[in-house]
Amino acid sequence: MKLSDVQKRLQAPFPSHLVGWKPQSFTKDRSRALMLSYVDARAVQDRLDAICPDAWSFEIEVVTGAAMPTVKGRLTVLGVTREDIGEAGDGALATLKAASSDALKRCAVQFGIGRYLYDLPKQWVDWNDARHEPVTPPELPEWARPDHERSPGGAHLVQAMEQLRYELPEDLDLQREVYKHLKAALGSLHSTHSNHGQAA
Repeated sequence: MKLSDVQKRLQAPFPSHLVGWKPQSFTKDRSRALMLSYVDARAVQDRLDAICPDAWSFEIEVVTGAAMPTVKGRLTVLGVTREDIGEAGDGALATLKAASSDALKRCAVQFGIGRYLYDLPKQWVDWNDARHEPVTPPELPEWARPDHERSPGGAHLVQAMEQLRYELPEDLDLQREVYKHLKAALGSLHSTHSNHGQAA
């Protein structure tokens, strides 16, 4: 297996529930925020594990003398290595762990993982400053969703499959959650077929 064999799978959009949003800047009165999309380092690791579980590695080297915790990351996938710098940012979460996560994500982008997120249109949304969150989270455009989410009920099926990945949960509430997603998926598929039937 070569890198070129798996490039398309590495570059595929993440399920939308794995894409988070954070504010990059605000209007003066903090009533609106410019939102940036991101995936966390665990989603990147899961993607690599799913595609080439035994053929990737990540190493870091601490950069001394930097103003904030900074590391140089080195990600090797199927024998190809890419490097980038990761910074921890400001505040209480400025740790070497945060810098390592940043480095992993930056290196992964060089392999195409999550690179499409940089192509998303800039989105200004109404911001609830008291709760530190958008009034309504931004929506991903259709092209930035995986294929299965573009079909009716796909997102619900993915949520159900995610919960069933290891085993049927013993917890009754979790079972209900899985059932709810499957029911919603089947419901949306059914309504699509009905609409097609009426149109014919």
